Amino acid sequence: MTRHRQTIAVLALLGWFVALYLWLHALGVGGELKCGTGGCDTVQTSRWAEFLGVPVAFYGVVGYAAILAVALMGLQPAWLERRGPTVLLAALATGGVLFSGWLTYLEVFIIQAICRWCVTSAAIMTVLWGVAVHEWAVGRTHPRPTA
Repeated sequence: MTRHRQTIAVLALLGWFVALYLWLHALGVGGELKCGTGGCDTVQTSRWAEFLGVPVAFYGVVGYAAILAVALMGLQPAWLERRGPTVLLAALATGGVLFSGWLTYLEVFIIQAICRWCVTSAAIMTVLWGVAVHEWAVGRTHPRPTA
């Protein structure tokens, strides 16, 4: 479990930085996006760049921060053998990968432009989800004895 939670924490931190970069851009603080193709600007200025009046990247900042916090909490000795963090990480990552999938669908089929930063975030979330679900599945098939 330790290795999985450490991996999840590192991935969440990487994703948090990507989401923070996009959020700062959405706030007008980050300057011009460094994308190379122009697709980032098309995506970031589309009507889909906000959800419920909030920049989509902010949801990424909050989501990655929540996953990072749970992963770090789960690495504490008192929580290391408990299943709660594992289940919560799998649930948060599932929500994140579903949201990322929806946003990727919008990019490809509705906006018809690709933001490299958004794809990077979606890839990070997908790998993070895989690690979280693997930890959850291993814990279900090989339960640890309780003391």
